[in-house]
Amino acid sequence: MKSGLGIKQALQKGYENAFSAIFDSNLTSIITGVILYVFGTGPIRGFATTWIIGIICSFFTAVFLTRLVYENRFAKDKWLKETFTTRFSKNLLQNTDIKFMSLYKKTFTVVGIAIVVFIASFVVRGLSQSIDFTGGRNYVVAFDKAVQPEEVRGTVAKAFDGFNTSVIALGTDNKTVRISTNYKIESNDPTVDDEAETILYNALKKEGVVNQKDVNAFKNPDVREGGSIISSQKVGPSVAKDITYGAIISVLLALIAIFIYIMVRFRNVAFSVGSTCALAVDTIVVLGIYSLCWGWMPFSLEIDQTFIGAILTVIGYSINDKVVVFDRIRENLKIHPKWDTQTTFNTSINQTLARTVNTSVSTLIVLLCIFFLGGDSIRSFSFAMILGVVFGTLSSIFIAAPVAYLTHGKKIENRLAEENAAESK
Repeated sequence: MKSGLGIKQALQKGYENAFSAIFDSNLTSIITGVILYVFGTGPIRGFATTWIIGIICSFFTAVFLTRLVYENRFAKDKWLKETFTTRFSKNLLQNTDIKFMSLYKKTFTVVGIAIVVFIASFVVRGLSQSIDFTGGRNYVVAFDKAVQPEEVRGTVAKAFDGFNTSVIALGTDNKTVRISTNYKIESNDPTVDDEAETILYNALKKEGVVNQKDVNAFKNPDVREGGSIISSQKVGPSVAKDITYGAIISVLLALIAIFIYIMVRFRNVAFSVGSTCALAVDTIVVLGIYSLCWGWMPFSLEIDQTFIGAILTVIGYSINDKVVVFDRIRENLKIHPKWDTQTTFNTSINQTLARTVNTSVSTLIVLLCIFFLGGDSIRSFSFAMILGVVFGTLSSIFIAAPVAYLTHGKKIENRLAEENAAESK
């Protein structure tokens, strides 16, 4: 419409030009969803199924139903004065001319330093792995009164001294917690299960948060008064190794599948290299922050199967931005063949900047609501998604595009220096 087209012509052109980007971004998300379903278990498969159905429904409504509604209104001479802007958004991030490509040395340096710090954290601190990956026992314990998870955490850590433990609040009333420990998980002695439950009972009773008369009452989920274990789960070492292996393979396969699809769809290996490198950085950053921050954040940063679901969701979301940018680059390469390649890349990023930021901000609003208003059981998942959206957006601009350009065999000129020199003259 800004180029002078009427609203009907603009609508038709918009849907035609946006279809390839919408199709590619949704299909790459479905690829990660399928991988998540194949290698996930239990609730993760349910999440993957819901995600795939949601993507398909979203694609159908975006390319068909919304257009049907607009064409129906236009046929009745309605909405013909619609501008699709507000006073605030009319000029927001419009006609920008930021030399993104010329910033690659600075951004690559920052990313390189961050990766070194994260790798050091992996070596020194590791990750707070749940029993999904280490093997262990989960106990969901319900109390009569509200308790502070930090107090229970200290009590449990002393009781199972020398073994990994964690305590996570479930719900918002602080009356239910999930206690995890890998106490003697490699032992095949059938009495170890009773031994672990007895240790837990004695520790909680000594702390005063449980007042059941004996351990048998504490283990009975039907006797809730006085505090009791309402459910328990045991993951053996061999099962934990299988889950770990499946998690690693699923993430690697997602990256490989996206690499192949982008290469086939764009017929250019440079775009595949750029997107895959950026997705790998997104994954490392999220894992690195979890490694640096676990233990002192006010919520759990455990790495479990749900977290792997979050990582694959981040990969699926992050590739959306990259496909949109690359699709515009491909389009401009055809429309403006006389432009030099660096100008084409910079112009394409600037043209899609408003869309990238608006999409990310709208997604963040939803994730922040889940993070602050949702229960503790999904806070770690939403936190990973928030990190993924933020860094996924940045990597689309500052990593994927420059890497793709350099893979083309091109040299990035410092247009910022040239621009500053021209202004000084």
